[in-house]
Amino acid sequence: MQNIILFDTAEIHQEFLPITFTRPVSDIRVGIFTIREKWEHQFPGIYSYDTVDYLVGKYPINLSPNSYYIAGNVCPDEKLATAISSLSECESLFYKDELVAFYGSLDAFRKKDFGVIHTLDEEPFAIRKLYDIFLKNGEALETDYKYIVSRRKSEPFSASNRIIGDPYFPDGTSKVFLEPGAVVECSVLNVTKGPVYIGKNTEIMEGTCIRAPFAACEHVVVNMGTKIYGATTLGPYCKVGGELNNVVMLAYSNKGHDGFLGNSVIGEWCNLGAGTNASNLKNDYSEIKLWNYPAGRFLRTGLQFCGLMMGDHSKAGINSMFNTATVVGVGVNIHGSGFPRNFVASFSEGGAAGFSDVQLPKFYSIAERMMARRGKTLTDIDKSILEAIYDQTESLR
Repeated sequence: MQNIILFDTAEIHQEFLPITFTRPVSDIRVGIFTIREKWEHQFPGIYSYDTVDYLVGKYPINLSPNSYYIAGNVCPDEKLATAISSLSECESLFYKDELVAFYGSLDAFRKKDFGVIHTLDEEPFAIRKLYDIFLKNGEALETDYKYIVSRRKSEPFSASNRIIGDPYFPDGTSKVFLEPGAVVECSVLNVTKGPVYIGKNTEIMEGTCIRAPFAACEHVVVNMGTKIYGATTLGPYCKVGGELNNVVMLAYSNKGHDGFLGNSVIGEWCNLGAGTNASNLKNDYSEIKLWNYPAGRFLRTGLQFCGLMMGDHSKAGINSMFNTATVVGVGVNIHGSGFPRNFVASFSEGGAAGFSDVQLPKFYSIAERMMARRGKTLTDIDKSILEAIYDQTESLR
C-alpha cells in the first residue's frame, strides 16, 4: 500500500498550542473525524506522522523510498485526494506559497526539493488558527456526515423524540443518523440548519434539546436537560450537561453539570466542575484578543465570540469562572473564587489569587486515577511527552 505521511511545519504546530502540545495537528478533531481519519477515508494507505521531535516516540514516522507527504492541517475532499494520487515522483502540490502535498523521498522533502510544482486553483479546506477548530467545525461536520450516510444506514430513531424542521436533505438522505447501540429518548432535535450524528453506544438522555449541526462520537453521554447549540462536536467518551454552543471536545473530557461553555475547544482528559461558566463575549462587544504561543503575547483575532481553549489533562473546580478568550495549557488545575487570568501556563495550580507549579509526580498521580476510570493507562511515552512540555513551558509559569 502507498505510504502517507501527515506533516506538521513548526509554525503550524505552534499555532494550535496548547491543543498540539500533546498531538500532531492531524490528530485534531474537527467535524466528526480527526483530520487523519478524514484522509484515511478519502486516500487509503499506511499513515504516519512527521511532527515535532518530542512527539515522535508516540507518533513515529514510517519511511519508504517514496511517500506522499500531506500537510496535517489540510482536510481532504475527493477532488484533492485525486490530485494528490496523480502526483509522480518529485512532484508537489501548492496553494499559493503553501505546500499541500509532495510525492518523493524523505531527503528531498527535508531539503524542500519539491520538483515539478502544480498549483491548486481553489483553496483547500484547512485549519490555520487555533480558533478555526470551532469556527470551521460546522462545515467539517456536514462533510463528514455526508460521507457516513453515503456508506451505511442509520439505526431506527425512537418515536419518543421530536424533530423540528425537514428531516431530510434534498437528495432524500436523513438529517439524523444513529450508529448501533445509540440511545436517544424524549429529546428535541432541531435540524433546520444541519444534521445530527449520534455515535456507537452513545446515550442522549431525556429532556435534551439539540440544534444542529451536532455530532456525538462513540460512548458519549449527554445528561438530562442539556441544551446544545451547533456547531458542536463531542469526541469519544465525553460526558456533558448544562449549556453548550459551538464547542469541540476532543475526547475523554467531562462537563457533566450545569454551566455555560461556548465557542470553545477542550482537549482530552479535562474536567469542568459543576457550575463552571466560560464567557464567550466581552461586555463591551469589542474585538477579542487571544494568547498566541508563537508570538508570546495576546493577538487580535477579528472575532467577537471566543470562549475557553484548554489543553489536555486540565481541570476546573466547581463554580469556576473563565473570562472571554481564556487559554489554559496542559496539566492545569483551576480552583477558587474569581476569574483567573486570560492565559494560564501549563502545569499551574490556583486561580484569581495566584498560581503555583504543579509538580510532575503529583500530576501523574491525578492523571493516572482519571485515566484508570476509563480503562486507560498513562504510559512511559506519555510521561516523556509531558516532561518535555513541562520543560518547554517553565519560563511561562
